[in-house]
Amino acid sequence: MKPRKSPPANKEDADTLALQGLTFIAADPQRLVRFLSLTGLTPQDLKKWGQDPTLAVAVLEYLLADESLLLVFTAEKGIRPETVAPAHALLSGGHGRDWHSA
Repeated sequence: MKPRKSPPANKEDADTLALQGLTFIAADPQRLVRFLSLTGLTPQDLKKWGQDPTLAVAVLEYLLADESLLLVFTAEKGIRPETVAPAHALLSGGHGRDWHSA
């Protein structure tokens, strides 16, 4: 997969990126436990993926908060790290932390 050169064009692309992030996190039990612990989410919450848009925001926010994890995720998925913050902004409506200044 070629690295994505531009940020997600729409919410569907951003949601797909977030789902890739969740899949990446869930693939490693230690990552998943840490994610659930820090976000306060439960495995049952994750089953509501299509019904609760805040889950996608939480996944991207979690990845953005840990640069080393973000870099591992983006390298594994063949995407540029710079695509994650715009996806987060798109899904969160621009609310929350300003990741461009992080």
